[in-house]
Amino acid sequence: MAAIERLRRICMALPEVTEKIAWGELTWRAGKIFAQMDTHHHGAAHVAVWVPARPGVQEALVDEDPVHYFRPPYVGHKGWVGARIDNRPDWRAVAALVAEAYREVASASQVAILNARRSNTKRGWPTSWIDDGAEDV
Repeated sequence: MAAIERLRRICMALPEVTEKIAWGELTWRAGKIFAQMDTHHHGAAHVAVWVPARPGVQEALVDEDPVHYFRPPYVGHKGWVGARIDNRPDWRAVAALVAEAYREVASASQVAILNARRSNTKRGWPTSWIDDGAEDV
């Protein structure tokens, strides 16, 4: 699915990221998991990514846009937020959530590499993370 490949590009563009299958789903790690696919949990009829978020982010996103964001099972009580990527998501918002989740788990040296990369781009985001010339999936 194009949305999964787009998410993979966003995650793998971050410094020193590894990809691993866990619980039957793709996960991306910077030491710890910062993003996990959701294609089948609890009979999900959607494709989404789960990410850890700072306190209050989950509630704000779910309240503001429950069509695109939700409290995921298993980790939602820890503040993680689910973002649907199969219903024309705002890919800039998804990339920002992923990058912030990465910052939550990455080492100081990994965050320093990310900061150096961001300071070398026009808007702070390498366009290859987000834009691939295709329509939003």
